[in-house]
Formats: sequence, structure tokens, C-alpha cells
Amino acid sequence: MKTGKVLLGVLAGVAAGAVLGILFAPEKGSRTRRKILDKGEDYAEGLKDKMDNLCDTMTNKYEMLQDLAKDLVANGKVKYDDTRNGIASAYKDAKSIIS
Repeated sequence: MKTGKVLLGVLAGVAAGAVLGILFAPEKGSRTRRKILDKGEDYAEGLKDKMDNLCDTMTNKYEMLQDLAKDLVANGKVKYDDTRNGIASAYKDAKSIIS
């Protein structure tokens, strides 16, 4: 057997044992269910916070890339205009020399 499958089986057994241990605990069922619900809410809140942070990070990176793209386009336009004007000027100078 592969080690990964054995490890997965052991982890599944531990998780099942933990759940069964909680469900068959000597505490009142409503109290146990409340603990499970509270823990689930804590995990859900933690996951929500992590997702919010991820969304904020992704939004910031998107905005940075958008600004960078705008700057690149603006710089490219300036270089294009400079090159076009240089060529036009060189053409005008060459035309005046030939004429």
C-alpha cells in the first residue's frame, strides 16, 4: 500500500473517532450540538475573513496592474509620437536638401 493512502485512512479514522467521541460524550446532546455549532461558526468566520483578505489583495493587485498598463500605454504613445515627429522632421530635412 502507498503511504499516502495509509495516512489518509489514519486521518479519516481520527476524524471519525473525534466526531463520534463528541456525539457520544456524557454531556447533554443540546450542549454538544451547541459546541459543534459554535465551532462551525468560528471556522466559517475565519474562512470568511481569509476570503475577504484574499479578495482585497486580488483587488489591489488588479488595480496596480491596471495602473501599470495605463502607464505603459501612455509611455508607448509618447515614444510613438516622438518617433513619428522625428521621422517627419528627417523627411522634411531630406526633402529640403534634395530640392
